[in-house]
Amino acid sequence: MGSEEDMHDANDVQSVEDDFYTGETGMGSEDDDYNFGDNYSDDSEDVTSHRQQQNYTILSEADIRQHQDENINRVSTVLSIPRYAACILLRHYNWSISRVHDEWFADEEHVRKAVGLLDRTVEISNARELTCGICFENYPCGRMSSASCGHPFCGACWRGYISTSISDGPGCLMLRCPDPSCGAAVGRNMIDVLTTGEDKEKYSRYLLRSYVEDNRKIKWCPAPGCEFAVEFVIGSGSYDVCCSCSYSFCWNCAEEAHRPVDCATVAKWILKNSAESENMNWILANSKPCPKCKRPIEKNQGCMHITCTPPCKFEFCWLCLGPWSEHGERTGGFYACNRYESAKQEGAYDESERRREMAKNSLERYTHYYERWATNQSSRQKALADLHSMQTEKLEKLSDTQSQPESQLKFIIEAWLQIVECRRVLKWTYAYGYYLPEHEHAKRQFFEYLQGEAESGLERLHQCAEKELQVYLDAEGPMTDFNDFRTKLAGLTSVTKNYFENLVRALETGLKDVGTSNNQATCSKSSSCKSLGSKSKSGKIKAVAGSSSGSGAPSRSFDDGNLWSCDRCTYANPRSTTTCQMCEHHR
Repeated sequence: MGSEEDMHDANDVQSVEDDFYTGETGMGSEDDDYNFGDNYSDDSEDVTSHRQQQNYTILSEADIRQHQDENINRVSTVLSIPRYAACILLRHYNWSISRVHDEWFADEEHVRKAVGLLDRTVEISNARELTCGICFENYPCGRMSSASCGHPFCGACWRGYISTSISDGPGCLMLRCPDPSCGAAVGRNMIDVLTTGEDKEKYSRYLLRSYVEDNRKIKWCPAPGCEFAVEFVIGSGSYDVCCSCSYSFCWNCAEEAHRPVDCATVAKWILKNSAESENMNWILANSKPCPKCKRPIEKNQGCMHITCTPPCKFEFCWLCLGPWSEHGERTGGFYACNRYESAKQEGAYDESERRREMAKNSLERYTHYYERWATNQSSRQKALADLHSMQTEKLEKLSDTQSQPESQLKFIIEAWLQIVECRRVLKWTYAYGYYLPEHEHAKRQFFEYLQGEAESGLERLHQCAEKELQVYLDAEGPMTDFNDFRTKLAGLTSVTKNYFENLVRALETGLKDVGTSNNQATCSKSSSCKSLGSKSKSGKIKAVAGSSSGSGAPSRSFDDGNLWSCDRCTYANPRSTTTCQMCEHHR
C-alpha cells in the first residue's frame, strides 16, 4: 500500500514538473526557448525597471550631513526655535520630524521640560565678578559662560566638563548644565564656542552617527571598513540592499543578503552552525562512554578490546561495555561478542542504539546541507575574485586583442555579476532545504528538482564565462566568432537571471502551489510555478535555464561532453581531471 502511495506521489510531482517546463504553461515552441537576442534586450529593460523601483538610497558621509542639516533647518523654521534647539529635539525623538511636530504641538511645555529647553533664556548677572560653580574661584563677568539657565561657570571648568563628557562617549549629545539642580540642555552652540578642535570633531562625529544609529529608517552598511549608510523605504517589499561598496545585505537583520530564505531561518541556521549541538551529536553518534570514568571514546579501527586512556586504563569490550576480563574465546574472541548479540536480541540495547542511530542520521543530514552551503560560499568568493580580475586586468587585454571598446564588453561583467548573485541564492537554498519539513514529500521532491535545474543552468553560464572566454583571452588577434560568443553569453546570462529570480519568488511563497494533502501535488496554471518561465516584450514565453523533459531527477549533464559536475559543489570540471578544481573533492 505504501509503495502505491509513493508511486502516486511521484506521478503527481511529475505532472507538476511537466506543467512547469512543457508547452502546457504557454511557453511557446522550442525554437523560442533560447532566443538570446530578445532575452538580452529584455534583460536590459528589466535592469532599468529594477533601478527605477529601487527602494533604498545609499548615503555617503556628505549625504548624511546634508540630510541632517536639512532636517534641523526644517524643524527650526517650523517651530521658530534656534538650530541648536531643533537639533536637541530631533536627537531626543530619534530624528523623526513628524514625531517632533506631533509632540511639540500637543504639549510644548512638556516637551521643553523633557529635553531641557527653557521658555526664556536667563542672562548671567551683570555683577563685576562672579563665582564659578565648580572651582569656586572669582572671575570677571566676561570670562564666565552659562547655558540658557544662567548658571555661571568659568571657561576652564566648562572645557573640562564638556571634554570629559565627550571622552565618555555619545552620552555627550544629551549634556545638561553642570549645576546638579538644573536640567537645562547644553547645545552645540556652546560646544563650538567652548571646546578645542579635537573635541568639536568628536562631538560632530557622535552627532553624525546618532543620525544613522537612532534613525529607524537608516542603517550603516555592515561590511568591514565601509562608511556608507542605507536609507530604506520601510514596508516597500524586499529587504535586499546592495551598498556602493558592492556588499549585499539584508536591511532587516543586517546579515548578508539571503533571499529566498527569511530572516528567522537565517538566524536559526547561523546559530546551528556555531552551536555545540552538532558536536554533541557527533560524540553521541561516533563514540561510547567508558563504563568506569564515562569519558567518550571513539573507535575508528581494530578489535573490540578497548583500553581507556590514563589515569583510568579500564579495559572493556566495545560492543557490550563489559569488563574485558570476562571476555575471551568463549565470548567470541577479539572481533565479536556473544553476550552483546544475546542481549541485543532480548532488547537490552534498543534504546541506546536507537539514540545513536538518530544522532548519526541527524548529523549526516546536517553535514550534507552544510557542506554544500559552505562550498557554494567558497565558489562565490572565487567568482568574486575572478570578477575583480576581469574588471582590473583581463577586460582591457580582451579589448586590445579583439579590437573591441570596453564599453561593448560590459556583457562579460554582467555575466560574472550574475554568477556571483546566483551562487549566493544557490547557497541559501540549502539552508531552505534543511528546514523544509520532512513530511511534505511532494514539496521536497519538487524543490530538489528545481534546485538541481538551477545548478545546471548556473554551471552552463559559469562554463561559458570562464572556460569559453579564455579562448578569446588567449587569442593573438581578433576572432571572427566573437560576436557569436557575445550573443551566447548574453543570452545565458538573461536566461539564468530570469530563472533564478522566478525561483526565488517561488521559494519565498513556500512553493504554495504544491499541495501536501494526501501527498498530492497540485499546480494552478496561474500560479508561481508557471512563472519560472519568463515573458519577453513581444509576448513570447521563454523557457527557463536547464529545462528538461521532466525526468523528476536533478539534471547534472552539460552541453559539452568534456565536463563533469562535482557532486559536492556542482562546479564544472574538465573530463580529464579526477579532483574538483573548486573544492578538491574526488570524483
